[in-house]
Amino acid sequence: MNIPFQRIHIIVLDSVGIGEAPDAASFGDGGADTLGHIAERRNGLNMPNLAALGLSNIKEIKGVPKADHPLAYWTKMQEASNGKDTMTGHWEIMGLVVDKPFQVFPNGFPAPLIEYLERESGRKIIGNKPASGTEILEELGEEHMKTGALIVYTSADSVLQIAAHEDIVPLDELYRICEIAREITKNPEYMVGRIIARPFIGEMGTYRRTANRHDYALKPYSRTVMNELKDANFNVIALGKISDIYDGEGVTETIRTVSNMDGMDKFIQVAKKDFTGLSFLNLVDFDALYGHRRDPEGYGNALEEFDARLPELLDNLTEKDLLILTADHGNDPIHHGTDHTREYVPLLIYSKAFLEGRELSVRNTFADIGASVADNFGVEMPKHGSSFIRDLM
Repeated sequence: MNIPFQRIHIIVLDSVGIGEAPDAASFGDGGADTLGHIAERRNGLNMPNLAALGLSNIKEIKGVPKADHPLAYWTKMQEASNGKDTMTGHWEIMGLVVDKPFQVFPNGFPAPLIEYLERESGRKIIGNKPASGTEILEELGEEHMKTGALIVYTSADSVLQIAAHEDIVPLDELYRICEIAREITKNPEYMVGRIIARPFIGEMGTYRRTANRHDYALKPYSRTVMNELKDANFNVIALGKISDIYDGEGVTETIRTVSNMDGMDKFIQVAKKDFTGLSFLNLVDFDALYGHRRDPEGYGNALEEFDARLPELLDNLTEKDLLILTADHGNDPIHHGTDHTREYVPLLIYSKAFLEGRELSVRNTFADIGASVADNFGVEMPKHGSSFIRDLM
């Protein structure tokens, strides 16, 4: 079999949108522009490596010059799925388009669900409302410490999050409770996309969440390109929360990460390995630490830190490697609320085999990435998406 690239490496810069999608207004996100607004607030971003790849060729970003001769192929992608959350974005990247969005709970979870979780866990539940993860610890952390009650909260995403202090609720118990929640919320009346264990440590005023977070996602409703790769004996190395997002489906190796920089450390180590197949990394700090907390300064710093790591990664790639940089949705820290934003996402495609990059057509679905991966490795194509692999030759 003639495989154009031996290894494809995908990095999802979680929430790094590049301007409102055509249907943004219907999601309440008219005017959203994650990268653009961060750059404006900071009077420019210093990202010379992304500039060289062609980031500002997609949409001009203050401080990031356009490349006369970009190193990467470049364009932007519009999401076809009905949603703007982590799961729909990632599932679509691997070929699944979600027509019916997961349920959200802007007024908290229904009483029967809370009563069931209290009965099965043996603990009372407090909170049960949309909230920031840091703010709800400040509000309810002391009560939790005194009573042992579980802090349950949600967001604009389809998530049920359970926070507990590691000294009050041991991790094994917290994970077991989350597994109980995962099973009951698979029912059609709830259909929650993810259950998230949110352990924390510290004392009142100094609470901080730990790296022992664990996500329990719904299984993809159909096979993804990752399943096809695994069944064809290709490697599928999932880094960060990728394995959780797909509930382990199609994954041959899982590597946990605790931060963006730890993710880059481990991704670079994977790039040094000899394998054939896919490596797939999510860098969640952009979204979790800065987008949802509406912190454009921190977000900008994180973008510049990522940019500074790119040369080390590129140095460890060969002409048989293909690197894809993209995102799964937006999370404009200047926008109202604390929610994801419906935006285009950037698409930068790099290989040392390229003499020079150029512009590709705007993609109408994230699934073009999955279709391209499938096309490259000669496995069954997904139902959605069109491959761009032949456009790179």
